[in-house]
Amino acid sequence: MAEVLLFHHAQGLTPGVRAFADEIEAAGHIVHTPDLFEGRTFASIEDGLAYVREIGFEAVRERGVRVADELPAELVYAGFSFGVLPAQKLAQTRPGARGAMLFHSCLPISGEWAFGPWPDGVPVQIHGMDKDPIFVGEGDIDAAREIVAKVADAELFLYPGDQHYFADSSLPSFDADAAALLTARVLAFLGRV
Repeated sequence: MAEVLLFHHAQGLTPGVRAFADEIEAAGHIVHTPDLFEGRTFASIEDGLAYVREIGFEAVRERGVRVADELPAELVYAGFSFGVLPAQKLAQTRPGARGAMLFHSCLPISGEWAFGPWPDGVPVQIHGMDKDPIFVGEGDIDAAREIVAKVADAELFLYPGDQHYFADSSLPSFDADAAALLTARVLAFLGRV
């Protein structure tokens, strides 16, 4: 059994993010799904990011870090898109991390905006669509490939399609086949960490 801290995407803690967490819990794991937007959800990524800009990217990321302070150190950190910011920061900087699962987004591990090198012994899975204009077009795929090239236990899974939030069952971008495969891979990962 793994304990997971799962951060939502820029549209908020949607029913689809909750459903994903429920599926992981049904397999015997513990999942924490903090609401970094204090109950707000948004109709679009742009609306959600406007809200984040209003309160500050750093402030929202630090909300996620504070949530972790109240939980055990031995967590698997996971995030959907925007939620990758706190998830990846915690996986890379908080001692005791058991793993990371990064969905629809990935940050570089070198350069000006990096949290530093990936820690030894922390496995990571990265999931995205091969034609997602955000994941591919904004360079997240390059960051993911850098991690896979430099980290011993790192996997990048690309799914056919051009949707960003393809694993959120409550949004029009949902892709049932890709989401089912992602979930199977996540459960296998959690079974071994």
